[in-house]
Amino acid sequence: MRVLAALSGGVDSAVAAARAVDAGHEVIGVHMALSKTPSATRVGSRGCCTLEDADDARRTAHLLGIPYYVWDLSDSFEQTVIADFLTEYRAGRTPNPCVRCNEFVKFSALLERGVALGFDAVCTGHYARIVDGPDGPELHRAADTEKDQSYVLAVVGRERLSQMLLPLGEVTSKTQVRAEAEARGLTVGEKPDSYDICFVADGNTQGFLQDRLGAQPGNIVDTDGNVLGQHEGFYRYTVGQRRGLGLTVPAADGAPRYVVGTRPETGEVVVGPAALLTVNELRADQVIWLANDVPLGHSEESAIEVGAQVRAHGEAMPGRAWWDQESGEVRVLLDGVTRGIAAGQCLVLYRGTRVLGQATLTGAGRRG
Repeated sequence: MRVLAALSGGVDSAVAAARAVDAGHEVIGVHMALSKTPSATRVGSRGCCTLEDADDARRTAHLLGIPYYVWDLSDSFEQTVIADFLTEYRAGRTPNPCVRCNEFVKFSALLERGVALGFDAVCTGHYARIVDGPDGPELHRAADTEKDQSYVLAVVGRERLSQMLLPLGEVTSKTQVRAEAEARGLTVGEKPDSYDICFVADGNTQGFLQDRLGAQPGNIVDTDGNVLGQHEGFYRYTVGQRRGLGLTVPAADGAPRYVVGTRPETGEVVVGPAALLTVNELRADQVIWLANDVPLGHSEESAIEVGAQVRAHGEAMPGRAWWDQESGEVRVLLDGVTRGIAAGQCLVLYRGTRVLGQATLTGAGRRG
């Protein structure tokens, strides 16, 4: 196959590209320039897409003996990932920009451009597996469950699975990848992993939002509407947050207060007791199925057993899912309870290691 290897400048993408070369594919290395104003160097493990990363990617391609190009996808990144990030926060939701980047940039803009140039697939260093199933390719968790990234890849949809090459899906640990990089003479073997939001290199998400959205003063209220304090922007608060509320009026029972929701239409931040954060029913829309054989019923009585994951580094929680025809939402009734669910988060449904589908959470509640 003719393969585009997405080289981020890190160790995972470097080893993935090397494995694609070993497999006999015709590999071209591409570094995606996603920032309009890339910094010269990384700040520890924060951020990516720096000039240093581009140099590391170029060096990797040279060591592998493959052609190397830099593609400027900064406009697409700004218009989709960053714009979506700001829109969601402005609407009082909590987005996952890594999911949107995989959807709109890495497996949309990059893949579409590659296919137009005659390439068959995009190779990345994501930790997940593409498995040949009876009805076509399936997305499964990685062998290394600690590094598994199937959650952030679920958004790509079933049609693109045949055009994805994920050589690291079967490795058992990141230590193995670093050791392989060293054995191959790749100089990125000891480079730290990237964490946090890549376009917020200093890790100050609140500062980034304040700069882009501006100050929007409002009230902090309890569930009865009583004003307890003020804030400079409701978008700076997330469901489950306890610290940084700046409240001087204690609760009647002396218990801590947590953010239980925001009201963009009035600019209010709502706080309440921890009990209000505990839920066992999830609601989500904008469903993307990765399996065409999901027997999802239209009522709770015909629900199927699933694993429901709501955070990239969380665990799948057992429960039952069905399609609610009246609301048009997928609903999940968990076997247990969870906390801190915010609208805008991604819900990914699993059956064992297989990804069934992905949706966007619209709300959560508590039964019983």
